[in-house]
Amino acid sequence: MTNQRLYLVIGLPVLSNGALIGLLMAYIAARFDAINRRFDDMRDLWRSELKRVEEVLDARLKHLEQQ
Repeated sequence: MTNQRLYLVIGLPVLSNGALIGLLMAYIAARFDAINRRFDDMRDLWRSELKRVEEVLDARLKHLEQQ
């Protein structure tokens, strides 16, 4: 076996594994981005709901203070 064939036998599996790991990492990163987007949307929804509750409580408190 020549040196060139030895390098191919060793190098090709290493390169293919590296490429597969890179693709897997890109896929996982994309999934985490989607999850982060969902959490951001949920956080915005909670903020808007809590703001609405705060406004209702403030209106009731003002009404009680006026009486």
